[in-house]
Amino acid sequence: MIRKLLVLPIIALLFSCNMNRPESLQEGVWRAELQVTEAEVLPFNFEVTSRDALKIFNAEEVIMVTDIIYSNDSVVFKAPVFEGYIEAVVKNGKLNGSFIKESLDRVVPFSAEFDTKTRFDIDSNTPAVNMTGNWETVFSPNSEADRYIAKGIFKQEGTKVTGTFRTTTGDYRYLEGVMDGNTMKLSTFDGAHAFLFTAEVIDSTMSGMFYSGNHWQEPFVAKRNEDYELPDANELTFLNEGYDALEFTFPDAEGYEVSLSDERFKGKVVIVQIMGTWCPNCLDESKYYSEFYNNNAEKDIEFVALAFEYAKTKEKALNSIQRLKDGVGIKYPILLAQYGTSSKSKAQEKLPMLNHVLSYPTSIFIDKKGKVRKIHTGFNGPATGEKFTEFKAEFTGFIEGLLSEK
Repeated sequence: MIRKLLVLPIIALLFSCNMNRPESLQEGVWRAELQVTEAEVLPFNFEVTSRDALKIFNAEEVIMVTDIIYSNDSVVFKAPVFEGYIEAVVKNGKLNGSFIKESLDRVVPFSAEFDTKTRFDIDSNTPAVNMTGNWETVFSPNSEADRYIAKGIFKQEGTKVTGTFRTTTGDYRYLEGVMDGNTMKLSTFDGAHAFLFTAEVIDSTMSGMFYSGNHWQEPFVAKRNEDYELPDANELTFLNEGYDALEFTFPDAEGYEVSLSDERFKGKVVIVQIMGTWCPNCLDESKYYSEFYNNNAEKDIEFVALAFEYAKTKEKALNSIQRLKDGVGIKYPILLAQYGTSSKSKAQEKLPMLNHVLSYPTSIFIDKKGKVRKIHTGFNGPATGEKFTEFKAEFTGFIEGLLSEK
C-alpha cells in the first residue's frame, strides 16, 4: 500500500510536466509583425526548420537562428551576436510577445502567425511606379539638428522591391518590400535593428516616414538621380591638427591592457576598427575583416577593434564581445573601449586625436611606421551590391600598397 502511495505522486508529477511541456514552433513559414506605432506594423518572415532552428529572411539575407529556448508555454529566440531577443507565448499556431533589448530598456510588441508567406499585404497587384534606380534622399529635411543625406538604391520586379539606403555612416542593410499602387513599403529585422520605411511615390519623387522600432521615427524625401553620389567616406573623419598618429590603451577580454605601442603591432600595417557589437554594419565589416585577416595571416598586417558598448555592465559588454568573436570566428583582439553608452561624443573623448567619431564603424589605416594614412567612415556592406564590391577592391589595393612600403 505504501509503495502505491509513493507511485501516485510520481505519476502526477510526470503528468504535470507533460501538461507544461512547451509547444514547439510549427515547422514552415511564419509571418511576424512588430508594432512600431498604433497604426504601423513592421512585418518580416521566418521559417522554422526544426524545434531548435529557424531562419529570418530579408531580401537576399538569411539569418540562421539556433539560440532557441522553450519554457512552459513560451519560447525565447535571438539572432546570432546581437543582444536583442524575442520572447513570446506559443498558442494555437500563433505567437504573442515582445522584441526586447534590455540594455536600452526597449520593448516592442511582437506577434506571428504560421503559414503566412507574404511579407506585406497589398491592395493592388498593379504598381503605379517602378522604383528601380538611384534616389537622392534627405532624412529629417526640416530639422537642422537631425537632417542627413542618403542614397536610395532599389530594384523592383513586379510588386516586389529590394534594396537599401546608403548614408555617410553606413547602409540600412537588406530591405525588402512592395510597391502597392503608389505606396512603397520596405522592412528589415536582423535581431538588432527593426526598420520600416513607407512612402508615397509620384513620378520621380518620394515622400515618406522611417521607423526604427517604436522609439524613433522621422520623415524623408527623395528624388530620382542616377548620377547622385555621397561624399567620399575617406574624407569625413581626420586627425586634429598636431597629430599624425593614433594612441590608445584599452583592456582585452582577459583584462590585459593593449596599446598600439605593443610589440605585436611594430613594423606592421594596422587597421583599427571603431565598432560596437550591437551594430549590424559593424557585424558586416567584422565578417569581412575577419576573413581578410585569416587569409593574410602570413603578412605584416594586424587588426584591432575598439568596442564601444551600450551594455550596462562591464561583464555584459565583455560577454557581447566574446559572443561576436565566437559567432564570426574573429582571431584579432577586440578591446573594450567603453561600456554603458554608445555615445559618439563620449567615444571621441577616448580618442581626442580624431576630429570626431561620426560613425560606427570607422576604420583607421596605419602604416608600418605608425602613421595614420587614411580614415574610412562607415561601411558599405553586402546589401549595397556594387558599392560593396568597389569597397573590397579599394581596401585590398590600399592594403597591398601599405604592405609594399619599407
